[in-house]
Amino acid sequence: MKLGEIGKRLKCQLRGDPEVEIHGVAGIDEAGPDQLTFVSNPKYYSHIPKTRAGAIILSPEAAETAIPTLLSSNPYLTFAYAIELFYSPPAPIPGIHPTATIAETAVLGENYSIGPNVVIGEGVKLGDNAVLYAGVTIYPYATIGDNFTAHSGACIREYSRIGNNVILQNGAVIGSDGFGFAPREDGTYHKIVQSGIVVLEDDVEIGANACVDRATVGETRIGRGTKIDNLVQIGHGSQVGKDTVLAAQVGLAGSTRVGNRVMLGGQVGAAGHLTIGDGVIATAQTGIARSVEAGQTISGSPEMQTSLWKKNYILMHEFPELVKTIRRLEKEVKELRNER
Repeated sequence: MKLGEIGKRLKCQLRGDPEVEIHGVAGIDEAGPDQLTFVSNPKYYSHIPKTRAGAIILSPEAAETAIPTLLSSNPYLTFAYAIELFYSPPAPIPGIHPTATIAETAVLGENYSIGPNVVIGEGVKLGDNAVLYAGVTIYPYATIGDNFTAHSGACIREYSRIGNNVILQNGAVIGSDGFGFAPREDGTYHKIVQSGIVVLEDDVEIGANACVDRATVGETRIGRGTKIDNLVQIGHGSQVGKDTVLAAQVGLAGSTRVGNRVMLGGQVGAAGHLTIGDGVIATAQTGIARSVEAGQTISGSPEMQTSLWKKNYILMHEFPELVKTIRRLEKEVKELRNER
């Protein structure tokens, strides 16, 4: 595809030769002469002179380059659209595979693709344009909206409610039992029936092998547009707001409240029964032990303002020398006292 045509489709201004042929996309360091790349973060501008890419997507504020350039106010998003110009996943096979098991009381929408060994339970309601890959299981009385995609091994438990345009990656489990056990006097535990449900609102995506537990009572809810990465654990009764992103191995204990447009980095952990306000950013491995006000950027365990955490981190590396200095001063003071 010629770069001029790509620019038109991506609605970008073009600097340079529109006749350059582009056959694919790649990262700044891997791209070859027939590939399109991008840079969105100015700290990577130093990579531009060394790239072999045939063209690049940059913001209008970036300096002119020796290679043809597509100008975009959001280079990262534009690159995401560019990927779609060159890659399409295999189209799902329409209809129902003969090995699928579908309850007579299940209600299916139109234009579905139901793969091998899929199981759809009693009373399930499934919207239009559903794609269920091999081995997907939907327990009884789950309700699912239009344009639903569930990859192999995904499981939706009983009474779960799922909106439109939801994607479940491989092995995702929606509505598994919450971790609820009441201790008995003899030290054993009584399993508490998890009678609640899980609600996934529209445009939610759940990563591979992530778990969203059903509530003990009431509901566990994931808000519209929220994206959850692989191996994330959402405890029972938690509420996650809209357009929030949770990176891999995030863990929310039960009844955690997470606001809108929150970003939790990899391996962030939150104790239960606390609130994380709108717009909070928690860097990787932050341990959140108390509620966090909206708009904060936090790090460390227990959590603190990232600016303070950075200072403490620097001091931590200086700590051994500080200890040596203190011990030396203590020794000198002791010697002075002995001389008196």
